[in-house]
Amino acid sequence: MSLRDYQRKRYFTATPEPAGRPRTARPASRLRFVVQKHRARSLHYDFRLEWKGVLLSWAVPKGPSLDPAAKRLAVRVEDHPLEYRTFEGRIPEGQYGAGTVAIWDQGTWEPEDPNVDAALRRGELKFTLAGKRLHGSWVLVRTGLGVAGARKQAWLLIKHRDRPASRDRTSAPPRSRPRGARSR
Repeated sequence: MSLRDYQRKRYFTATPEPAGRPRTARPASRLRFVVQKHRARSLHYDFRLEWKGVLLSWAVPKGPSLDPAAKRLAVRVEDHPLEYRTFEGRIPEGQYGAGTVAIWDQGTWEPEDPNVDAALRRGELKFTLAGKRLHGSWVLVRTGLGVAGARKQAWLLIKHRDRPASRDRTSAPPRSRPRGARSR
């Protein structure tokens, strides 16, 4: 997987985002994921799964839902470098993705099918998340539809019916507290 598209869209002298480089794949039992809350032109959540030295990435406009009945649009975007997993900050105006990025959730993930590349080609990637907010079994399903005006693929992010599932949480994920803020 290439970071060429990621690097082509950014001017690293103007943005604090990491330039990154492809890395060696890690053992499947230690794969990491991150969900970043991205206040750009419109608020969305960037869902990223570590695979073969990069972060496979989807933009999820409404954010992940714990409700199995809520099928969330997930637009496949360019792969990101592993260093992006810890990125938080402000992307300056005039730069691609301008706005603030904050880590909303992170943890590890495990693919149901060890052949992730084949699952992506089939358009159905099943996996388990072990994060601070997101847990349990999930699936990303390619819809076969493209996103208007772009070469991007539309997928759906769906929570499986399991113990962590909740039908009460059908709206966008809860707001994040700024780092250092105290809960009341």
